[in-house]
Amino acid sequence: MAQTHNGFRVAAIQTVSSTSLEDNLTQAEALIAQAAQAGAGLLALPEYFCFMGHHDIDKLALKERPGEGRIQDFLSGQARRHGVWLVGGTLPLESPDADRIYNACLVYDPSGAQVARYDKIHLFGFRKGDESYDESISIRPGENNPQLFDAPCGKVGISVCYDLRFPEYFRALGDVSLIILPAAFTYTTGSAHWETLLRARAIENQCYVLASAQGGKHENGRRTWGHSMLIDPWGEIIDVKPEGPGFAIGDINPDRIASVRASLPALAHRTM
Repeated sequence: MAQTHNGFRVAAIQTVSSTSLEDNLTQAEALIAQAAQAGAGLLALPEYFCFMGHHDIDKLALKERPGEGRIQDFLSGQARRHGVWLVGGTLPLESPDADRIYNACLVYDPSGAQVARYDKIHLFGFRKGDESYDESISIRPGENNPQLFDAPCGKVGISVCYDLRFPEYFRALGDVSLIILPAAFTYTTGSAHWETLLRARAIENQCYVLASAQGGKHENGRRTWGHSMLIDPWGEIIDVKPEGPGFAIGDINPDRIASVRASLPALAHRTM
């Protein structure tokens, strides 16, 4: 059961996605089933769970229209099949630009209905030696921020990967019980900053943070950091999956949120 004596159980699913959509969906299906069997009532897949191509533009071939497509049908069906809230990592949805997509995070309720959509607004750019990334080549930044939905654990805020470095985005979410962050952090940036930034977002917003990541060496040669985790409002790590396919799991406890906010009422002390 999703509701436990400690609260509402959630899971961050970690994958090592490839260039094969079908293989990636098969991997996700198995992990969703395992996490649901372990009692999770809300599950979050990682960014690009459905596809990690050899080139940035490869994802354009998989772009879908809102409300229709293989990936969206899969997510809706999995939520309905297991009776869970499913945060679908990200998938490519068409945008007004022919050569760019929206990197969209869709949320489905236990009936399989889509209840929220967030298009990633902060696009990752990085250059260090031979390693470089520029998401703006193939992704159009979203305009529908911030996005929230109501779940049994309370209000949930949606973010994606590079958003993690912009604390003002999370402040704009308002009073939430849980922040979800699907990601595909690189090994270089993840090893340096991932845990520090996630714990900071939990501490400063005094809420839980559920981060679902890609974690391993991919077919395209890219290496992602992994370390999917659940963090509590005091910044303590409840569970973590360092590398490889699997999931981190734990409970969202409203009493824990209330206790942290009562003992250190930083949110109430804000002056700007």
